[in-house]
Amino acid sequence: MTVNLIRSDSLYAGVPYAYASIAAPGSLVFTAGACPLGDNGQVVGVGDVRAQTRLAVANLGTALAAAGAALTDVLKTTVFVASTQQADLVAAWEVVEATFGDHDAPSTLLGVTVLGYRDQLVEIEAVAAVAGELARSRADPMRGAIPVERAIQPELEAVITVQSRADREVLG
Repeated sequence: MTVNLIRSDSLYAGVPYAYASIAAPGSLVFTAGACPLGDNGQVVGVGDVRAQTRLAVANLGTALAAAGAALTDVLKTTVFVASTQQADLVAAWEVVEATFGDHDAPSTLLGVTVLGYRDQLVEIEAVAAVAGELARSRADPMRGAIPVERAIQPELEAVITVQSRADREVLG
């Protein structure tokens, strides 16, 4: 999949990332936040922003690979750092930047109050693009799904019945 990183002459050129990205039609991959969790489900690198970022990026790569994508297919990232210290945000960004290398997709870096796991300092979300052929070759996620209309039919009938009774009572 070709990802075109967009830069604008109308925006400040000194930022270490592209301002936008675009990919040909295919499929988008939206990852959950990649966390610095080891094989045992525990946070690795307690108190170490750089170590947690390295593992979060590695886990992001693993999640992307499972979806048929790679870091070079990423259109955008959001990096969350549980800290009020700009130095911690910079430390996390330096690891992300080094890992992505020349593929400097648009990114948002945020300092947040707390993340989901005890001792977790970093979490990284990504949106990536996979080629149409690859997307079509993957299993159909809707196979066996019940159409929405059929799934909610009993609830709709109940609402219609209640509404009809209420209308009759109001209208006399």
